Amino acid sequence: MKYYIIAGEASGDLHGSNLIKALKLKDKEADIRCWGGDLMEKAGGTLVKNYKDMGFMGFIEVVTNINKIFKNIAFCKTDIAKFNPDVIIFIDYSGFNLRIASWAKENNFKTNYYISPQIWASRESRIRKIKRDIDAMYVILPFEKDFYEKKHQYPVNFVGHPLIDAIDDLPRTPDNIFRKENKLHPSKPIIALLPGSRKQEVQKMLTLMLSAIESFPDYQFVIAGAPSLDVDFYLPFLKASQVSLISNKTYDLLSLSHAALVTSGTATLETALFKVPQVVCYRAHWISYAIAKRIITLKFISLVNLIMDKEVVKELIQNDLNAKNIKTELSKILEGPYRTTQIEAYTLLEKKLGGKGASEKAAELIVENTATS
Repeated sequence: MKYYIIAGEASGDLHGSNLIKALKLKDKEADIRCWGGDLMEKAGGTLVKNYKDMGFMGFIEVVTNINKIFKNIAFCKTDIAKFNPDVIIFIDYSGFNLRIASWAKENNFKTNYYISPQIWASRESRIRKIKRDIDAMYVILPFEKDFYEKKHQYPVNFVGHPLIDAIDDLPRTPDNIFRKENKLHPSKPIIALLPGSRKQEVQKMLTLMLSAIESFPDYQFVIAGAPSLDVDFYLPFLKASQVSLISNKTYDLLSLSHAALVTSGTATLETALFKVPQVVCYRAHWISYAIAKRIITLKFISLVNLIMDKEVVKELIQNDLNAKNIKTELSKILEGPYRTTQIEAYTLLEKKLGGKGASEKAAELIVENTATS
C-alpha cells in the first residue's frame, strides 16, 4: 500500500522514522512518501520536504512567514494528489496538518492521525475538525484517551509513547569514551542545556540558561545542539561562555547528565525518561505569550507535570525565568531530597506511559484499518 506521512519538527521526524520502520515490517509492499527529516528518509521514506524549512514558533513568527506556509500547503496538496496514497498519516504539527486533513477528506483520502494535536491544552474547538476529517486517531499520552472518548465521544487508540522505544533502543556509549570523543572534562558532572530546536526559541532561552555557569564551577555545562541548526549558529554563545556544544547527540548526552535545564516541549519528557533531574524553562515573545495565556487553560506546561497531574519538575515561565531563579532551582536538583523525589516520580511516569511497542502497535492498526476500508 501507499502511505503519505506528514511531520513538521524534530520530534515528529524521530517518531515518524520509527513508524516507517514498523510499517515496512507490517507491509512488505509499503511505498512511503513523507514530509519530515533525515531520520524518516534514512528509515526508508521518500522525503518531499524537510521540517527545517517548515518550523515557525509562536503567533508572531507564523504571521511573518504566512506566505511561505501557504505555499507549503498548496504544494503538499498537489504532491498528495499526484502520489494518490491509500492513507495519509499526520504526526502532530496541527496548524498545518489539520488544514491538509480537511482538504484530504473532501477529496476522499483516508486520514489517520498518529500523535494527537494538543487540543486538550488549547483551542479545544478543533475537536470538530478532528471528528469530521480524521478517520482514526492514535494517541500516546494516557489522559488523551479519556479526553477524547469520555469528554467528546470520539473513539481513539492509546498505543503508548514512542519515546520509550526510541530511548530503549539507543546504543549506550561508555562515559569515558563519550567525554573523550567530545573533548569534555574527564570527571566533572554534566549539566545539559536543551534550549530547543528552532532558532527563535534558542535565541530566547540559551543566554538565560548560560547565566548559571559561573555559579556552578564544579560542573561542566554542555549545550545539546539541535539537528535542525548548524554549528555556526551556536558560535556566538560558545564565545561568550565556558560551555561545550555537542550536536545531534542529545540522547547520548542525557544518558550521562547529572541535571538539565530544558525548554518546555517534548524534551522535558525525554529528560525524565533518562531519569535526569531538570528545571523546565519557557519564554516567548510577550505578544505571543499574552495570546497564549488567553487560550491555554492548563495548570502546567511541561508534559512531565501534565501526565503526573502534579508539580514534579519546576517550571520557570516568562518573567519567572531569570538568572536568580535558574540558580535557585538548579541548586535544588543537584543533590538532596528534591532531586531524589524527582527521580522517583520519573519511574511512576514511565509506567503511566504504557510500556514498549508504540510504533509497532500504531503501524499494525494503520495497516489493518487501511486494508479493510
